[in-house]
Amino acid sequence: MDGTDELRAWLIALRTPGLGPGGLRERLTAAGGDIEIVLARLRRDAWGLGELARTWLAQPDEARLATDLAWLAAPGHRLLRCTEADFPPQLENIPQPPAALFVAGDASLLLFPQVAIVGARNASAAGLAHARAFSRALVQAGLAITSGMADGIDGAAHAAALDAGAATLAVVGTGPDRAYPRKHHGLARRIAMHGALVSEFPPGTPARADHFPRRNRLIAGLALGTLVIEAGLQSGSLITARLAGEQGREVFALPGSIHNPLARGCHRLIREGARLVESATEIVEILAPAARLLGDELAARLGAETGHGMAGAPAEKKPASCSFQYSENPEYRQLLLELGYEPATLDELVQRTGQSAAALSSMLLMLELGGRIESLPGNRYQRLPNGSVAD
Repeated sequence: MDGTDELRAWLIALRTPGLGPGGLRERLTAAGGDIEIVLARLRRDAWGLGELARTWLAQPDEARLATDLAWLAAPGHRLLRCTEADFPPQLENIPQPPAALFVAGDASLLLFPQVAIVGARNASAAGLAHARAFSRALVQAGLAITSGMADGIDGAAHAAALDAGAATLAVVGTGPDRAYPRKHHGLARRIAMHGALVSEFPPGTPARADHFPRRNRLIAGLALGTLVIEAGLQSGSLITARLAGEQGREVFALPGSIHNPLARGCHRLIREGARLVESATEIVEILAPAARLLGDELAARLGAETGHGMAGAPAEKKPASCSFQYSENPEYRQLLLELGYEPATLDELVQRTGQSAAALSSMLLMLELGGRIESLPGNRYQRLPNGSVAD
């Protein structure tokens, strides 16, 4: 089965009514990760899925599949499948992990240490300012910003990360080809160009109320921690925070005035055990151990000669995009050369390399997670003995 046939098989399975990610994953495990076997078995025995599923499997909508394949054929578009080595491991243990993700932009960013910033759609001017300030500070510390591209806090956090020249990921409740709300069409285009726009739903899928809780579990699952900035007691951001807590992630909440109704959701989270934070530094310090653990897991998964997909799937050769050969990346090579073996501050490295502080912070974090350098007090960095330029 060539690449197009395999993608077509995946698209048919993903669009099968009543199957869902859990059902598809279960069948993939039983089939050793072979989507062609899964599809053949579904066509022989789909009685438990209902009449709509049987009709679709017998005669899929070819026009719809052609639209899906055309979207995937565009530059920067990808169907990231759970059988692939660079599928984000942080999503494997969440409730109902996705079977595949449609990604517009840089799919490798899903492996990056992330912080989710979420909050009210009708945020106050102060709340929007807080979202921008925390987003800028967190990306300068080397973390990527993840949110849902909603109006208000989400949009402000995404835009601030992009304006700082850093990575941001938007997990959306529509197909990857749609912008919701429509006013964020330009923002969606920027995110796809300079970050990653992620969806569990195939192209053409409109916004539906039941899609957003599903989206929220992915936001919470991708991020090491979730920061809530302004949320009413009925805010969907509280769902994301609850899911993050249930998934064992850190939950942070920004306190506000007792007279501000948009602070009540944050205050409830704090009473229920969320961490009260006043600065991004607190978040970075708390998440640093989790970021290192994620780096260790990725190193174990991608550092071997072959990568491994989901349980029961055959081993696959690790993707070149995720092998992270520092010597083959001129920016990382220059950074390691300029760093040398003497401690240097971030400001000194900015002067030596000509890179922005935000870009260098991200690169330094990746090098630290990869065991090439160590961070020292005073915002200084030092190359380790095994941190040679050549891999």
